[in-house]
Amino acid sequence: MESNKKHTFLKGLLIIQTIGLLLYTVIAIQHDGGNFLARAQEFVVSMKWIGQFTLDFSCYLMLSALWIAWRNKFSGQSIALAIMAMTFGILVFAPYILYLLAIEKGDLKGVLIGRRNNTTAHQE
Repeated sequence: MESNKKHTFLKGLLIIQTIGLLLYTVIAIQHDGGNFLARAQEFVVSMKWIGQFTLDFSCYLMLSALWIAWRNKFSGQSIALAIMAMTFGILVFAPYILYLLAIEKGDLKGVLIGRRNNTTAHQE
């Protein structure tokens, strides 16, 4: 119960981000249509700040996808989840973190690295 109290802010933030971005996404699709990749590509090739931000954000998405796959030892299911997270961003990533917080009972080390054997830790 104690660890649940410690992570209330994080859980609330993840829920707000998911709902907020879901609503924003619906509005954006109504306004611009669903072909985000073409629009993002236009931004990147523009060589303007919006392109820099889009490319930078894409790198974050790729890194988060790699972490998801690594954390779950590159299982087929984790690769599928990683691709979904890279495509849909926080709409997949935030609920995944909420799920991990629940199954790891708030243990952030467990959330970050999963079930790994520490006997191979780097020693200097």
